[in-house]
Amino acid sequence: MNGALETARSAMSNLPDELGRIAILIPCYNEEVAVGHVIAAFRKALPQAAIYVFDNNSKDRTIAVALDSGANIRHVTTQGKGNVVRRMFADIDADIYLLVDGDDTYDAASAPAMVEALVKDHLDMVVGCRISHEQAAYRPGHRFGNTLLTNMVALIFGRTFTDILSGYRVFSRRFVKSFPAISGGFEIETELTVHALQLVMPCGEMSTPYSSRREGSSSKLNTYRDGWRIMLTILQLLRLEMPLRFFSSIASALALIAILIAMPLAITYIETGLVPRLPTAILATGLMILAALNLTSGFILDNVTRGRREMRHLFYLNQRGPGEQGQ
Repeated sequence: MNGALETARSAMSNLPDELGRIAILIPCYNEEVAVGHVIAAFRKALPQAAIYVFDNNSKDRTIAVALDSGANIRHVTTQGKGNVVRRMFADIDADIYLLVDGDDTYDAASAPAMVEALVKDHLDMVVGCRISHEQAAYRPGHRFGNTLLTNMVALIFGRTFTDILSGYRVFSRRFVKSFPAISGGFEIETELTVHALQLVMPCGEMSTPYSSRREGSSSKLNTYRDGWRIMLTILQLLRLEMPLRFFSSIASALALIAILIAMPLAITYIETGLVPRLPTAILATGLMILAALNLTSGFILDNVTRGRREMRHLFYLNQRGPGEQGQ
């Protein structure tokens, strides 16, 4: 796989201008140590691309370093990576978007091959799957958490990706402009993945080297807190995108509890004709009513969600695909 990647890099070292406008989007928060290296590396890999650094209230010299490196600077005052990505996708107009973290852990040399794959194969997203043999590149518990969350998304939404938490992705214009971002933090990568899965977009993956942070640079990701928030986001997306499955699961659990509670009462009633524990009977009845309400809500919201998904798909189809600029 590494040999194939090297071949792709050399073959795509000079991408033609006909690919359209390429925007490199770099979200940053206190990355003065790394952001200059990121800008220089991606300018070398994609010299025709416009580079945008979106600063998220940095307290160090991130903005000064990015300005000295020649990047376009934008400011986002609402804290959180998801809020930054939402502004990026809304404000920047391009044909191809490359999103990469400003921590200098992702391989800029892989960018031309990722862009070429997006256009050549008519894809809407290419994910850079992180490959690293450096133990320091991943924080304790990060590999396990990534695997757990990836399997969770696969279980709920069907097909999935190898690395759903990768911060290195290339998008088509129609992906970006149809993406209804709701996440505020590091959950944004999960939401990007689910958006692609729900609209059944053509997507791809490419293995890319992943390295540890530079000395003096620290991760903003809290493994356990943000892992918990990502898991809650997956459940929220299940409720929003698959309400029938979500509410029918709740209805099934409530109905099962109601049946288990009511069974002894039913046996007693059959044997004696009496209902000796009236509060228990009322509880079982209430649980069954709640189960019916949840199931009904699931059916109603499922129809609403189908309408919303159709609107998103129509908006997606109304945008230019990769390699279709000016047509």
